[in-house]
Order: sequence, then C-alpha cells, then structure tokens
Amino acid sequence: VLSAFSGGLLAAIRNSTQEKIDYQKLKFVQGPAIREILDGSSNDPIVDRFNIDDNGVERRFFIGKFDGEANAVAFETFGTGFGGELGVMIGINTNEDQIIGVRVTTHSETPGVGARAKTDLGFVSQFDEQKLAESYKVKPDNGQVDALSGATVTSRGVSAALSDAGDIYRRLKPQIEEKLKSAK
Repeated sequence: VLSAFSGGLLAAIRNSTQEKIDYQKLKFVQGPAIREILDGSSNDPIVDRFNIDDNGVERRFFIGKFDGEANAVAFETFGTGFGGELGVMIGINTNEDQIIGVRVTTHSETPGVGARAKTDLGFVSQFDEQKLAESYKVKPDNGQVDALSGATVTSRGVSAALSDAGDIYRRLKPQIEEKLKSAK
C-alpha cells in the first residue's frame, strides 16, 4: 500500500511539473542553440514552432523567417557519444536543403575532450552551408567530417545525429513545407 501510494504521488508530481520542465529545457538548453542557428531571422523561432508526428515520435520544429519568408527550420536529433546520448540541434534552409548551422545541446561527454563538441564552434561550423548528405562519417571512417582530436567517438555521435536529421528531414519534408506555408 505504501509503495503504491508513493508511486502514485511521484507520478502526480512528475505530471504537474512536466510543463515547467519542458519550458526550462526549451529556454535554457534548446533556446540558445536555436537562436544561434537561426540568427538573423525576423521572427522569434522559439515562439514560432510546430510539431509533427513521425510514426509515434513527436518532433518539434522551430521556424526561421529570412527575407520575409518562412524558409528555415531547426530541430533536435540524437546520437550516442562516449558518455551517452548527445542532443544535436540542426538548422536547415528548406529552399536549398542546406544546413544553416549545427549546435550540440546536451551531452555527458568528458570535460575538455568530448565536451568540446558543444563549445568548439570550429567543429560544428564545418557543416554550415553544406547540402544535406545521405550520411555523415568522420575521416577515420572514410567520411568527410573532421573529428575533434581525442574525441572521435563524440564526433561519430554528432555525425550519426546529423545523418538521422537528414533522414527525418527528407521523410517529413512535405509536412514541413505545408506547415511553413501556413506560418507565412
């Protein structure tokens, strides 16, 4: 009885605080990455957003308006690094199917080594203005991505997240374009 009561109480607390947790994550974790990627947009991409159901997975897209047109989206995907899951935010110009920017949002990587994926803009900027590729691989794996020195596993995780982002974008592009038309 005590275990059932405790479990029910914990579930109720979690449900009542979930909205606040989501807001904090959006404001302090995803928000800075989104604002950096969609820098120069005439709208607030944190406010202008939409969700698309992707086979049972709810994906959140943030809209960037440039030159008066809603022609960019940013969304988060995940890869696996040395320390666990890596959150990677990617911005895409929907007219060109081109990467606007990439930022690491969350990680559990080793400080000073894999953690540099979040702070080393030289690493993530290598993807800027690149067409979406079918897959991304680090150079030691015969790919095109310059890995962070000493953090090849982290670099592989970011590359895998970007490959996944490309798959998601290509699969959901018709729905994304429809949502962007209504956002104009």
